[in-house]
Amino acid sequence: MIGIFDSGIGGMTVARAVEQLLPDHSILYLGDIARTPYGTKSAETIIDYSLRNTEFLLEKGSRLIVIACNTASSVATERLRQEFKVPIIEVVTPAVQAVLARSRTGRIGIIGTRATVRSNIYERSITALAPQYKVFSQACPLLVPLVEEGWINKRETKMILRRYLHPFKDKQIDTLVLGCTHYPLLTDLIQPRIGNRVNLVDSSIETAHYLQHFLAEHPDLIRNNGDQPATRRYFVTDLTESAQQVAAKIFNRPLELELV
Repeated sequence: MIGIFDSGIGGMTVARAVEQLLPDHSILYLGDIARTPYGTKSAETIIDYSLRNTEFLLEKGSRLIVIACNTASSVATERLRQEFKVPIIEVVTPAVQAVLARSRTGRIGIIGTRATVRSNIYERSITALAPQYKVFSQACPLLVPLVEEGWINKRETKMILRRYLHPFKDKQIDTLVLGCTHYPLLTDLIQPRIGNRVNLVDSSIETAHYLQHFLAEHPDLIRNNGDQPATRRYFVTDLTESAQQVAAKIFNRPLELELV
């Protein structure tokens, strides 16, 4: 079973991509809606939440953990790998690999939570592999709450996005990393405001592809279900109407969310 956790419902974009690429594998998802957003919290608190989330998923039978949250990936990955003897896959590395493969000019924009931007994880990871690249980051603390509330097509969301993306206009970036798994839900708003010539890197899709390759290279780690149908359960720490609506939008179907 593949365990996936996020600070809320945004990580369901990762779960959806995993469903599509690995239909024979079971998925257990935990969205920590009650404590979202993580991006405004201290590193110590984010690590504590991540440890608890991982323990829950392992107790439910997960044998591999995907941190479907850029904030937790940037802050808590090392600690989780120290504490747990199972593979821990985060969303930063797959996104960085996509950046290096797609960028033509080496001028990269990053949008993420305050904690992700503060960690400097993307700039360090990119420039470690490509020192000549220039990385420009912008914290977007209001976007996660807006997505969690289902305010995806509101006028206010469009205005806030325009404000956040404006600093990139004179940076001549050719690639923008959506450094939060909530942000793919805003792709249709981000692309026209950043420009159609700018490549968008969706960490959700990249992580699902990374996981697919990882499992192909480690066939004995997690076996598929054979003749048994894959099971998928989606837990949340708070059950709200907006969460149900956004989850249904992500999966294009009604989704049963279980309160834990």
